[in-house]
Amino acid sequence: MRHFGVLAHSTEGAALCFLEFCQEGVRRLGSHVYPDVTLDYIAFGHSMPAWDAGDYDSVRSTLARSVDRLAAAGADFFASPDNTAHLALERPGADLALPGLHIAEVVADAAAHEGHHRVGVLGTRYTMDGPIYPRALAARGISAEVPEAEDRDLVNGIIFTELVNGTFTEESRRACAGVIERLAARGCDAVALVCTEIPPLVTPEVSPLPTLDSTRLLARVALEVGIERRDMPTWRGGPL
Repeated sequence: MRHFGVLAHSTEGAALCFLEFCQEGVRRLGSHVYPDVTLDYIAFGHSMPAWDAGDYDSVRSTLARSVDRLAAAGADFFASPDNTAHLALERPGADLALPGLHIAEVVADAAAHEGHHRVGVLGTRYTMDGPIYPRALAARGISAEVPEAEDRDLVNGIIFTELVNGTFTEESRRACAGVIERLAARGCDAVALVCTEIPPLVTPEVSPLPTLDSTRLLARVALEVGIERRDMPTWRGGPL
């Protein structure tokens, strides 16, 4: 089996991806069986000034150091359970030390497989305002919709003041459900939870639309690569 490297960039999403990868291994392979997995995490706080300044190249350098460490630990491939991080990973630069899965490609493939036509995008303001999901979904003939500006601010605030710190409240759960209801009213037939901290807050039972859980989808595809049921990825950072 192939050794999986988790490129962490925020706490809750990386932890959920790690757990789902191992749990999916058990579901697929039997008790206590899954490929080797290593997680590397340079604390998120080191990158926040660069995010605030729009200095994605600096964030990419930090993430590349983590990929170097995963390679040194013996990982064969990596995935980053952080959607926003892909804005930096897609910046031009030297090839990353390992090939990696691209989370937006994984989510868009799942949306196409499930037959969705218009998908709401719920994540950080960087991700909601960025090009990654409109591009990935459009490549599969799917429209992407983001919440209105007020709702984008609401969701972004919940993420950075609560979710990344492991705080999940009923008030925020209801608020996010309201955002999804408004996306449904605009014709969305699914919502992509593309901040990897959102799925523990917005579960399928409380979402007004079917959910595309980027964290768990990524972990399950990583497991398939790890058990050689799927080809190794070839992307090493940079533009797709």
